[in-house]
Amino acid sequence: MKDPEYDMRTLPSRATFVDTHCHLDMSDFEDDLANILDRALVQGVESIITIGIDLASSHRAIELARQHSCIFAAIGVHPHDVHSATEATYATLEALVTANHNLIVGYGEIGLDYVKKRSEPELQRQHFRRQLEIAKKLRLPVIIHDRDAHTDTLNILKECGPLPQGGVMHCFSGDMAFAEKIIDLGFYISVPGIVSFKNAHNLHDVARMIPLTSLLIETDAPFLAPHPFRGKRNEPSFVIHTATCIARLRDIPLADLAHATTANAASLFHFTPHEPPHSTPRS
Repeated sequence: MKDPEYDMRTLPSRATFVDTHCHLDMSDFEDDLANILDRALVQGVESIITIGIDLASSHRAIELARQHSCIFAAIGVHPHDVHSATEATYATLEALVTANHNLIVGYGEIGLDYVKKRSEPELQRQHFRRQLEIAKKLRLPVIIHDRDAHTDTLNILKECGPLPQGGVMHCFSGDMAFAEKIIDLGFYISVPGIVSFKNAHNLHDVARMIPLTSLLIETDAPFLAPHPFRGKRNEPSFVIHTATCIARLRDIPLADLAHATTANAASLFHFTPHEPPHSTPRS
């Protein structure tokens, strides 16, 4: 039987969610995107931000935002891919923002990844600094990827700051001490479905203890599906499982968590959360 806490019929009608980070342009979704968006709407996910990781996926993110009014786009070059980025790449990204400013709400995901190291770390750091400059120029909040690179990520954010539009540490993987340093920069902390895993003790503490005003939620779909879908393809509708887990950790009503995180997303990304019907194309 379905857990009633995961059913939107148990929530106030205006308790809705924003999936602040997913990758709907990926091939995992090409066969059933309409159904995915329908399921998201049923679970109260009123707005979705789909994230560019290179020039091609940034183009696709914008096109999805043009086709579906519940979707907003972010553009940028992921640390895995900066080895192939040039100044021409960045000039094109800037031009995309100029031409599609009503569809693009953030710059990223950008940052550092010292786990897979598909791009050499020093090159990652160079491109991270460059993209932070571009985001400042474009007046867009930044979406930060950080894997096993906490110290360098924090130092570069301080070095390149202040960042007037702020940003978010996506798929947060640090401890509470690191979360406090990120929040001190004026950034939000985005909690993924990993918080539903029993052994994610540091993330449990972060989700429980950070100010509600600093909290966002995300799926990172198609990756990192929460319990009870762990190991399967993630999708935006599953963000309600993450939200429910965090509400339990904080001992607050799920509706309060929904209202707060939706307001935080709207404040950071400067958009008005979408209201159904979700399928209306943008002009």
